[in-house]
Amino acid sequence: MDENAKVAEPGAATVSRAITAPLVTPGVPATPRQAIGGPPAAPASARKRAGLRRFIVPVVVLAALAYGGKTAYEWFVEGRFLVSTDDAYVGAYTSIIAAKAMGHLSAVPVVDNQVVHKGDLLASIDDGDYQNAVEAAKARIATEDATIARFGRQIEAQRAIIAQAEAQVAAAQAQRKGSQADVERAALEYDRSLKLAQTNFGSQQRLEQATADRDRTAAAVAAANASAASAAAALEGAKANLEVLKAQRDEAARQRGELVTSLAKAERDLSFTRVLAPFDGVVGNKAAEVGELVQPGTRLMALVPLNDSYVDANFKETQLENIRPGQKVEVAIDALGGKVIEGVVSSISPASGSQFSLLPPDNATGNFTKVVQRVAVRVTFPEDVLKEVPLRPGLSVVATVHTRDPDAPRPTLLGALGLEALATKGAKP
Repeated sequence: MDENAKVAEPGAATVSRAITAPLVTPGVPATPRQAIGGPPAAPASARKRAGLRRFIVPVVVLAALAYGGKTAYEWFVEGRFLVSTDDAYVGAYTSIIAAKAMGHLSAVPVVDNQVVHKGDLLASIDDGDYQNAVEAAKARIATEDATIARFGRQIEAQRAIIAQAEAQVAAAQAQRKGSQADVERAALEYDRSLKLAQTNFGSQQRLEQATADRDRTAAAVAAANASAASAAAALEGAKANLEVLKAQRDEAARQRGELVTSLAKAERDLSFTRVLAPFDGVVGNKAAEVGELVQPGTRLMALVPLNDSYVDANFKETQLENIRPGQKVEVAIDALGGKVIEGVVSSISPASGSQFSLLPPDNATGNFTKVVQRVAVRVTFPEDVLKEVPLRPGLSVVATVHTRDPDAPRPTLLGALGLEALATKGAKP
């Protein structure tokens, strides 16, 4: 039994080596692992994937680190100075076009969404009554001009009367002087005749004649004095009448000035029958139709100036610390697929929006809850930008303000670490 077992042992070993020995294909060289009888080798594709994985993972890690570093650097240099809000909307100085004259609309040549230019006709009001008022004012002015001309001719005639009165005064004065000379001569003649009559050298008839001449010349002097006084009074009356005529002419001239003002008002009222565009813009919300009776103040339409739009960005009070007028603003327009245009901060509201509401909140109450307030920041744009990108009022935008001073040097990592002075010193020769 033992011998048979010993004899069977070599056979079992032979069978065991046959089972564990690798299969070798004739004509194909055996791999080292096959040659030494080890486990089967991995496929070639698996080895390639493993090698590719060992290459890609470090690359992805390096790329992620580079992107993260770049993002962190951009935030350090620029991003931390950007203040943004999406509570921002486009506005414009929209004008409500209203009537200023009363009457029926005779024409409305514009339609909604029509582009108009300054001076274009928007609506016409029946102007018949206003034309009549203008013609009546012109007629009154013409009548007053005729009155002023009449006073002018009367003044000239009165001046001629004054000249005649002055001549009469001069003649009366000359007559009075002549009569005075006759009185003196007659008095001397009377004295001589009286003396001769008393000495019986002259006749009584001569004395009587001298007496009559004396009395006659005295009466002539009195008449000359009366005539001179009358002529002087007539002259003064003529001069006074001249002043009255001048005053009447001046009054008529002032009345003419009032009529000219009335004509200007009538013409101005007539001009209001043609409603013109005050600026370039787009017509919207048109309510005027031909035939309607309008009163002063009746709303006709709205006119929106697209080339004068702005943005009111409502920033939180915690974002206002570094916002100043004149800073650059990037505005992303939602309606244009996020298109970005540049503007500037023109002004900052003097109070939060809640203060301008119809019912401002009373914070001095027992149930107070702190709410972060928002303050409007006005952003304006250059004219060429608005011509290229029309901003319609009411559109939503995202406003981002660059609060870093553009004149200041860009921040650096060395500066943040306090080593910029050393770097500058090392850079000097």
